[in-house]
Amino acid sequence: MPLCASSLAFSPSIRWRPRCSAGTGRTAPEKASQPCDRTSELSFSDGDLGPVRKFRMSDFAVCDRVSVGLQGRRDEVIFEATVRDSNSPLYNSRVVLRDLTSVQAKRRGRRALEVLKKLVRRQLMYHSYAMQVHGYVSPSGSEEGDHFILVHGYQGSYSLRHWLQLSDWLPTLEATLALDEEWVRRVGDDTIGGPDVTRQLRLIRIIMRDLLIGVNYLHSHGLAHTELRLENVHICPVDRHIKVGILGNAVDLHNDDNNSAMTGNSDRKAMMIAFDMRCVGFMMAKMVLKELMDPSTFTKFKLFLNKGNDSSCLREFLLPILCEDSPSGNAGLQMLDRNWGAGWNLLSLFLATKPFARISCLDALRHPFLCGPKWRIDPSMNLIRWGLGSTAVRMSEDYIYGRHQRRRLAYLIELMELLNPHPKLKNWMEILHGRWRLLYCTGRHLGLTLRQPSRRVLIGSAYLTFTNDDNSDEPSLLLTSNISFKIMPISSWPHDKSGSPGSLLVKSKAKITSGRRLYLREEEAVMPSQFSSQESISSLLLSKKWKGVGSVKELPYSLPAAKVLHGEIDVSMKLEQSSPSSVGEAQSVLKEVRTQIPPEMFDISKLVCGTYIDSRMLILRGVNGSALLFTRSCALN
Repeated sequence: MPLCASSLAFSPSIRWRPRCSAGTGRTAPEKASQPCDRTSELSFSDGDLGPVRKFRMSDFAVCDRVSVGLQGRRDEVIFEATVRDSNSPLYNSRVVLRDLTSVQAKRRGRRALEVLKKLVRRQLMYHSYAMQVHGYVSPSGSEEGDHFILVHGYQGSYSLRHWLQLSDWLPTLEATLALDEEWVRRVGDDTIGGPDVTRQLRLIRIIMRDLLIGVNYLHSHGLAHTELRLENVHICPVDRHIKVGILGNAVDLHNDDNNSAMTGNSDRKAMMIAFDMRCVGFMMAKMVLKELMDPSTFTKFKLFLNKGNDSSCLREFLLPILCEDSPSGNAGLQMLDRNWGAGWNLLSLFLATKPFARISCLDALRHPFLCGPKWRIDPSMNLIRWGLGSTAVRMSEDYIYGRHQRRRLAYLIELMELLNPHPKLKNWMEILHGRWRLLYCTGRHLGLTLRQPSRRVLIGSAYLTFTNDDNSDEPSLLLTSNISFKIMPISSWPHDKSGSPGSLLVKSKAKITSGRRLYLREEEAVMPSQFSSQESISSLLLSKKWKGVGSVKELPYSLPAAKVLHGEIDVSMKLEQSSPSSVGEAQSVLKEVRTQIPPEMFDISKLVCGTYIDSRMLILRGVNGSALLFTRSCALN
């Protein structure tokens, strides 16, 4: 049966109808006189076939429908078929015939056969994690020059993208993989079932670990996939493994032809591996956060990263999007926030802006997010810092601060200051620039409903922005504090919180110099047996507070800090027309705003030093010793 192709529409059960090209009056296989097809480039010698099999079109019984998961490119026509040659080892097996029509498509098909010879040396790994390419259809005399038909395995009706788009994808995929206790032990778990979030996280761990093993299998054989997408990845219902797709665009990581440029070759290898890891990160993001399956939302997600924003700020960027449709709780957000934000850490390492900073397959397999509760993980110091910051962020978002919560937040902030990864002044000057959102202040907190102010004001967000001062001869920064708020129209708190907007803007010039933060200590008593009550309580608290934090046994005498020197301050407030028009009412609004915000955000000259900074978190100390916790805020505009 000759295959002819011009266009084909795919749906779960649509029947295909081969058509002839318009205006020619002949089927596609008869166009053998076109000089641009380069048939000689796609021919294989009989002695060079190896694992590649040559088929004839008469070896197949072509099905009358195509599964929805087998979507191809514009220059490909896809058919499902059954091998009916009794002498073939694939007899009665279902296969996929991929008719490649353009020169580029034929080049991809030939590349897939070349890669097959390289990967099939380790047959167990190849059959488990690679899409099995069987060979190609040997063209007859009338078809030669126009068609190159690739024959590969059939791995089910759905790609991974189609699985995730099902309304009942979680129980369906669990049933397809036939998860049992023996299977979940492979990801460090010992239970099955449970809440939906736990089941979904367990399933994503299984899929991600299998995917990473398959990608590492390619990298260890000197190949980069370069086309890792949900549409190209299939789950085989027979062996329950991830198939990483046809390797038609696989790239050799080792360039043997240019032995003199070893450095350039190693950089090229690292870049190609980093590109694959970025693709794996996009796949993980779509699996965990279903909102990214929407093309418009995913476009914003990629644009955020393409603009050079740090991937560690993804949570701050995605939080409004994730909470827009599900204010009561988002399943993906809960999964990524578990285990001290380990999911956000792994996602940021997959999607790091610098390619050489991205995580490898082996390191990702050891990451706590992909390891179940039964596996003991020895976290790195960077992961410990990340966990402290993520826990502080989650606690600050609760907004109801009891005494025990305030004590724990202050304790976490002190731990972060002790583990500051960038104590040097040059690190502060490189990282400090940008916009930071205030999360929490360890100073005094005032309730909103216990007081009876003359004007009800609802604080929105408070930002602190650092920019370079280009007009200054000496290196200095422009420091801007921006507080947004709403003025309620009535004195009592209404259910509708839509009031008149306003903003408070405070500007100042600042210089950053090196400094140290000193810790006060009680003097030891003369007699060892005589201790005051304050000293005994202080020593007890210190021993408990710093127990188990690295090699720290007690609170240090001092820590390096960045000293902030301020200049003149300029204060301005903007109110809408519907807001109070008289000066007295405006003063009452300003007084209420100053009452609710930390004093350091209004009088920024009270910010005396910075004690912790990384790409995501910032801690500043006020003159009264209170700490202000910030997170970096990145926006598309």
